[in-house]
Amino acid sequence: MAKDKSAKTDHQETHDGDNEQFQPRPFWSGVIAFGLVSLPVSLFPANRSKGNSLKMVDREGSPLKRRFYCERDGEILEREDVVRGFPLDKEHFVLVDDEELEALAPDKSREIDLRRFVPLEQINPIFFQRGYFLAPDSGAHKAYRLLAKSMEEEQRAGVATFVMRDKEYIIAIMAEHGILRAETLRFSDEIRSPEQIGLPALPEADSRQVESLRQALESVAADTLDISLLEDQDTRRLRELAESKLDAGDHVMQEPEVAEPTEEANVIDLMEVLKARLKGKSAPEDEQAAPKKDATS
Repeated sequence: MAKDKSAKTDHQETHDGDNEQFQPRPFWSGVIAFGLVSLPVSLFPANRSKGNSLKMVDREGSPLKRRFYCERDGEILEREDVVRGFPLDKEHFVLVDDEELEALAPDKSREIDLRRFVPLEQINPIFFQRGYFLAPDSGAHKAYRLLAKSMEEEQRAGVATFVMRDKEYIIAIMAEHGILRAETLRFSDEIRSPEQIGLPALPEADSRQVESLRQALESVAADTLDISLLEDQDTRRLRELAESKLDAGDHVMQEPEVAEPTEEANVIDLMEVLKARLKGKSAPEDEQAAPKKDATS
């Protein structure tokens, strides 16, 4: 992904404003399968990584490169000298080669295996890891609408597995406003319980304290979430600092030439794409894609 400049230039602002001309491409396509139903869908990321992290450079502004070295003798290692090891303890490793890892990889599949429909309230958001939108492919709009409507009315979520990039993921599929979205889930042994953390037992609260707390809650209560509360203040402050240093000509280094930003790096209005698909329309890239299987029931 292309890196952002230290400060936002006029050219960058213009480029950001032209994002509407780009159309997103799904990075995974397959079918949601359960029972006799086979619903072709495409997966779009619902969130994006931001390119505002600091970059390690030397005093002249040249980017630095990480290298592996041996802790025992301090020798710098080349790529071909690095192998993988499964740690048994702090001092012992079992070496695992690429062929063995490939043998352990799950079978490649284009199927989202929907195994259970469970009450939505049963899925704790603490398991959520990364969000995606599921968009219907050609010929699947009616089945997609029916599934989304049924899940939303019944307040149920689907628990499914699928394989992406040689790794199997567990996901929760949910319906909101007629659109299906998926959340990759953390595994059960990755979640800590309050008992494991060692939270103390809660004593009985004084009635006056309860009333005082209730009043404090009401003073800052709101019926809707103000999206400005979710603004990235750290990035805003960092960008303001960079812009002030740029204006002052303070410690501004020439960045080496980099490749032009890819389409994936641009901000896309995915909701518009989803709405178009639900109406049976296709994005320009979709019209050239290979046709998928129609939904069957």
